[in-house]
Amino acid sequence: MMLSVYICEDNRKQREKIEQIVKKFIMIEALDMKLTLSSDDPKEILDYVQQHPENVGLYFLDIDLGHEMNGMMLASELRELDDLGKIVFVTTHTEMSFLTFTYKIEAMDFIMKDQNDQLQEKVQSCIKTAYQRYVNDRSGKKKLFQVKIGDTQQSLSIDEIIAFEASTSAHRIIVYTENSEIEFYDTMKNVEKKLPNFYRSHKSYLININHVSCLKKHERVVEMSNGMECFVSVRALSKLVNILYERHMT
Repeated sequence: MMLSVYICEDNRKQREKIEQIVKKFIMIEALDMKLTLSSDDPKEILDYVQQHPENVGLYFLDIDLGHEMNGMMLASELRELDDLGKIVFVTTHTEMSFLTFTYKIEAMDFIMKDQNDQLQEKVQSCIKTAYQRYVNDRSGKKKLFQVKIGDTQQSLSIDEIIAFEASTSAHRIIVYTENSEIEFYDTMKNVEKKLPNFYRSHKSYLININHVSCLKKHERVVEMSNGMECFVSVRALSKLVNILYERHMT
């Protein structure tokens, strides 16, 4: 999978200029990445990223977008969806950099758009750095799932997550690892979008196939590596049997 580049800038000339820099540099350096989406509409960017949770992005964002959602708000939403994504602000408002701490954005850089002599060099430098970090993340680091609990955020290694279960409380989910159970606000549908490699065995369960110990077909239950049992619906059973068969687990 390649690194995806997104641009959100309401000034057409500025947006086209960044597009040209990005496309040309990717081609010259032969990088495994592409300009996926460039738009003046933050909602369009956000909707696309929500629909493609498997993508890791490099985001070039203006702060003042002439929209009810500004660049800081967009970046905050994107950070929730793409924990490994790299965010760069291309703006005239560097005085707002302190807000990245308020929004917990972890911006990679601020580029002054009115410094034309430095714009190309800075954009290229961000592409190079983001690509190297992406390669390192993909090859050596663990993909993380972020759980928001009140005002704090906790990162869990996806490999160590065993299953998700719908809580008896509305709009709450329980995530299970070997040593913990954490309840947080979300919907199963939203979590499923973020984790396409997990399997929805039942309306109340989303399971990590790598943690399935055995499938009890007649009881329509899977036993997980921590001993917990998750229901399997009639509709999900045959596909789950095939998945486990392919993994030589049945």
